[in-house]
Amino acid sequence: MMKRMMMTLAALTAVTAAPAHADVISLNSGSVGQSFTIDYNGYTGSGEIAGLTGSTTLTLTATTANSYTFSYTANNTSSAPITDSRISGFGFDVDPTISGATSTGTFSTTALSANVPNVGTVDVCFKSGGGTNSCAGGGGGGVSIGDNGSGTLTLSFAAAATSISLSDFFVRYQSIAGAGAITSAVGTGTITGSSGGTTSTSTGGTQVPEPGMLGLFGLGLLGLGLAQRRRRTLAA
Repeated sequence: MMKRMMMTLAALTAVTAAPAHADVISLNSGSVGQSFTIDYNGYTGSGEIAGLTGSTTLTLTATTANSYTFSYTANNTSSAPITDSRISGFGFDVDPTISGATSTGTFSTTALSANVPNVGTVDVCFKSGGGTNSCAGGGGGGVSIGDNGSGTLTLSFAAAATSISLSDFFVRYQSIAGAGAITSAVGTGTITGSSGGTTSTSTGGTQVPEPGMLGLFGLGLLGLGLAQRRRRTLAA
C-alpha cells in the first residue's frame, strides 16, 4: 500500500515540472494598424547577460490574401555593465508556414528556416547583412546602443492566410563589450505591450499544483500509509 502511494506521488511530481511558455501574436485582415512591442533579454549557452537588452515594435500595415506587411522599429536598450553592442538581426516563427519574406530598411537581408546560435532553427529572420542561409548575423550594420533602426517586412504564404500567428521571438547581438570574453549572444522576446490586437501566452505540458499543495498531498499519503500499517499491527 505504502509503496503504491509513494509511486503515485513520484509520478505526480514527474508531470509537474515547469511547462514551457511562449508569447504569441494572432493576426488577421482586421488587425491592420495594430502594434506590438517585444522586449528581449540577452544570453549565451552559459546564462543570461546583465545589461544586454533590446526591443522591437511591429505594426501590421497591410494584408492581401497571401501576404502580411509590417513596419518595424528595433531599439538597442543595452546598459551598464555593457559598454557596446550591436543588434544585427531579429526574427520569429510563423504559423502557417511562410513561402517567402522580404524586408527593407536597417534589416534588409532575409533568411528562412535558418539556424540561430543557442536557439535552433527559426522560420524567418531579418538581418543587417550577411548571407541568406543563416540567422547568426553578419555584416557590420545594425543598431548600436541608444540607437534604433526601422523599415518594413512582408511575410508571404503559398495559400490564402485568413489568420496568422507569430511566436518564439529572438534578437541577435554582436560586437558586445563589457561582458568579459563574450562578444556575441542572442535574446528571447516577451510581448510587453500592444495597441489593439490579440496576444496570448500558451503553456505546454500539464497544469501543475502549487508546491505547497504538493507537500500537503505527500503528507496526506504518508499519514494514510502509517494509519494502514497501525491497523495491520493491531489486528495481528
